[in-house]
Amino acid sequence: MNDGPAAPVDAARPPAPSRRFGWPVYAWGLWDWGSAAFNAVITTFVFTVYLTSDSFGPGADAKLGWALATAGLLIALLAPVLGQRSDRSGRRSFWLIVNTLLVVLCAVGMFFVTPEPDMLWVGLLLLAAGNIFFEFASVNYNAMLNEISTPATIGRVSGLGWGLGYIGGIVLLLIVYFGLISPEVGIFGITSDNGLDVRVTMLICAAWTLVFSLPLFLTIRDDKAARTARSSRPGLWASYRQLLRTVADLWRADRNTVYFLLSSAVFRDGLAGVFTFGGVIAAGTFGFSAGDVIIFGVAANIVAGLATIGFGVLDDVLGPKRVIVFSLVCMIVAGVAIFVLHEGGTVVFWTLGLLLAIFVGPAQSASRTFLARLIPAGQEGQIFGLYATTGRAVSFMAPAAFATAIVLGTAVTGATTQDAVQYWGILGIVAVLLLGLLLILPVRSRVNEESLLVLNQAA
Repeated sequence: MNDGPAAPVDAARPPAPSRRFGWPVYAWGLWDWGSAAFNAVITTFVFTVYLTSDSFGPGADAKLGWALATAGLLIALLAPVLGQRSDRSGRRSFWLIVNTLLVVLCAVGMFFVTPEPDMLWVGLLLLAAGNIFFEFASVNYNAMLNEISTPATIGRVSGLGWGLGYIGGIVLLLIVYFGLISPEVGIFGITSDNGLDVRVTMLICAAWTLVFSLPLFLTIRDDKAARTARSSRPGLWASYRQLLRTVADLWRADRNTVYFLLSSAVFRDGLAGVFTFGGVIAAGTFGFSAGDVIIFGVAANIVAGLATIGFGVLDDVLGPKRVIVFSLVCMIVAGVAIFVLHEGGTVVFWTLGLLLAIFVGPAQSASRTFLARLIPAGQEGQIFGLYATTGRAVSFMAPAAFATAIVLGTAVTGATTQDAVQYWGILGIVAVLLLGLLLILPVRSRVNEESLLVLNQAA
């Protein structure tokens, strides 16, 4: 395994002595804390559940799936090109601000989605658009990682941001759940009549995102000297042609980065599957109530956030590949143990489920730093756009593996219903994690200077 403490990989991007672990790093990390409102509260726990309630009529679940699938397709098609264009224009911070504000506006718009069938498509449109703008903002946000860190601190900086995202989302979820959604009469006398509790939650999410994004907006500005004139920028189709040339150049000069993009897409989908299906397994196999699932989700996210911040130090000391491999191995072992011990009751899932949660964040954060260390200077937005695209391209794997494993379990055990063998789905998630582990093992964590020179000349 060719891994170790990070070292500069590009002579064109020397580490600046002034880039220490100071306020710009915390300002950058606070964006993750604030933007988690969209992922944790809107997409995962509150607004999607609201849209699929009976008030919006039959078939809302399927329509939700199609809306999010369409958003995912648009993200996959547009993210690399928009990242490339922000690189070339020198306006990365500007586009981060624009896309973040569009996410805020989508959240504000959700306040007007009243619980009636005619409003379903309005809600789905706002949710899909919010997902798209959130991913576009994330591309520029990730691309800033090299600007606000050094090779010696990049792991801790990435871990801080990712960890704050986990914790910030859960803090907000607890506030709105116990302040608005759970009580019959919430703060300011708000009730569930006409969906007001959920709708006001959307306004709180918008304010949360905006307030905690302001430090980054005000701290990290685009270098005016690096901006290019609008007339000198390529058009949209020319950008796609440039993107294809970049992918071809990557394959020719730095195939290692291509292998990483593919392997990380697989194991990142497995990591997403842990949280996506964790609550499902907790309820269906281990008998957790709806309240128990929320409590477990809160605990899991807090554990993941703290672990991610802590593992950032190991990322800088040992290198990101070792963190990823160690995390994946531990998760595979824990997943198999949950399958084997599934009859042990809630204690088993609380213990092993939280063990799984410990390693999800560190693997995600280390994946980001791994790629950041490989990217030639000036191509951060474009390559992180490809990072988003490859992730979207294989996002079917964990759900498909989960479902396939349950079908296989039904056949092997002879169970009369699939619900009786739901725990077999754990093996599907483990299989995706194992495949990702096998794919990343041969990937080198350093790239040679000659490859970077070819890529910079091609750009």
